Amino acid sequence: MSQSSNAKVTILDYGMCNLFNVVRAFEHCGADVQVTEDPRQALSAERLVVPGVGAFKDSIREVTERGFGDAIKDFVGTQRPLFGICVGMQILFDASEEFGEHAGLGILPGRVKAIPALTVDGAAQRVPHIGWNHLQAPVGRSWQGSLLAPFDGQSPAVYFVHSFAAAPERDEDRLADCHYGGHRICAAVQRGNVMATQFHPERSGDGGLNIVRQFLRM
Repeated sequence: MSQSSNAKVTILDYGMCNLFNVVRAFEHCGADVQVTEDPRQALSAERLVVPGVGAFKDSIREVTERGFGDAIKDFVGTQRPLFGICVGMQILFDASEEFGEHAGLGILPGRVKAIPALTVDGAAQRVPHIGWNHLQAPVGRSWQGSLLAPFDGQSPAVYFVHSFAAAPERDEDRLADCHYGGHRICAAVQRGNVMATQFHPERSGDGGLNIVRQFLRM
């Protein structure tokens, strides 16, 4: 069942996005959705969503060449809500090590690094990390008032598909982690109006839709 909402959301189309599912999730939650290829419309958005799939280097190239890089950085300065999803989260950081060294947008300090191919016990583990995993709040971090407020005190399961993950420089930017092979992996970040998830809320069932609804309230 859809939910009524007056929230207007602009979703970037830079050619590297799983737009159909993302748009459908926001529309299901009652958002007034606009998909744009125009950086000017991105900058004037009420709420901005930066989705992404595939490799970091391809995504950041398309974002930059299409003029979205400056628009995203300028939008952050407006203090209006921004939501990055998957690679859309990764490009917010300083750099990625995927297929070489590639600069990101530098909105959040940190690097995107490969998920370890071995567990902490030295056993081989599957990479990419695909499937459902549980979110955990970092020690001392509350989800009250955040993108994950609907789950404060809980450990919801969400859906991941990735081989690389962000390693934030500032622990206070980490909103949620998951554990894979015993390794702590950053699953979500939030600093002020900048929110992002490594997992796909649009593929995470009712829990993911609750995250979308929470963003519409931010």
